[in-house]
Amino acid sequence: MLILPVNSAGVLLDPILTRAKTLFPDNYQRYYRACRDGSLSVGSCLLHKRTREQAGLGISNNGNQPSYIANLVVSNHPYHPSRARWLTAALADLQQQLIPLIRYQGLRRIALLARPLIHKHSQSEAVNSSNEANVANASSLPLDWHADILPLLIQHLQDLPKIRIDIHLPKDIDTVESL
Repeated sequence: MLILPVNSAGVLLDPILTRAKTLFPDNYQRYYRACRDGSLSVGSCLLHKRTREQAGLGISNNGNQPSYIANLVVSNHPYHPSRARWLTAALADLQQQLIPLIRYQGLRRIALLARPLIHKHSQSEAVNSSNEANVANASSLPLDWHADILPLLIQHLQDLPKIRIDIHLPKDIDTVESL
């Protein structure tokens, strides 16, 4: 399974997510339709079972392609950071959908692309923001990897039985604890 942190607007700006859009067009079409018709809300998880190609090079697949893609909706717009309550709700929804896949479908490996979860402020935004604005907008501040995101991931995913979870981080994140 591949977990992609996405937004509910249907717009993917992160380079990794745009690459996943071209690699898995069936998933993107389903995600985009769900965003456009309003059935995908922030704090939910859209699970997509990939269809296997029946002709050409798809038959000789080496097994490294994900069978499932989970679209973890953690933001309402590509320019807005994820919030703890949205991430918590999306992880809880994902956990509920994972249990039957682990138990009955034999799912054993998960890859989480963490880069879209980590929202970078530009230097001008950090310099121009005042303390009053920070207090007023505390709920819209980006989540910190070590203080906010990693503890939520551990809380919701570490108790899943018989599963290996690989978290793919940007190079500027120093260390990570294993789940």
